[in-house]
Amino acid sequence: MVENNDFSENMQESEENEKEDERKIDSWMIRPCDRYRDEYKDCTSIKARFHQYFVSGKYADCSQWKIDFNNCEKWTSKKDYTAYQELVASETNRRLKRLRAHYANNVWKKRDKPPEDWNKPLPQWLQERNATSYLELKNRESKIEAGQPREYKMCTIL
Repeated sequence: MVENNDFSENMQESEENEKEDERKIDSWMIRPCDRYRDEYKDCTSIKARFHQYFVSGKYADCSQWKIDFNNCEKWTSKKDYTAYQELVASETNRRLKRLRAHYANNVWKKRDKPPEDWNKPLPQWLQERNATSYLELKNRESKIEAGQPREYKMCTIL
């Protein structure tokens, strides 16, 4: 009888550890609870309702923001795991919906690496045009403040 009790305790511990690992992986998706409340208030405001009706001819369904706010409150105050799972599922769904067009794109070829000449110097005419730009002036000021020239070499692959 003692062995079964130890076994069930070990099973509960392993389930808790799995839940904790899952929370660590997905916790970046959850916004602060105030953001969900603000999104709900913004979605249901008179200005937003007028815009929704003007653009799409109907009002948007704002109930998911309210549900997310309630789940966030349950998660932060009571550590309710089902609320956590529902909140992560909602954020995942929202993210997939937002990126649907990006993933369905078949016009542009996605890059695996940047082009070979991504950091080559700009053409002379463009260097002359940008010599008096606000960005160039701020860049010169920052070099003077630092006392040494800075080089910015960045590349972003989407």
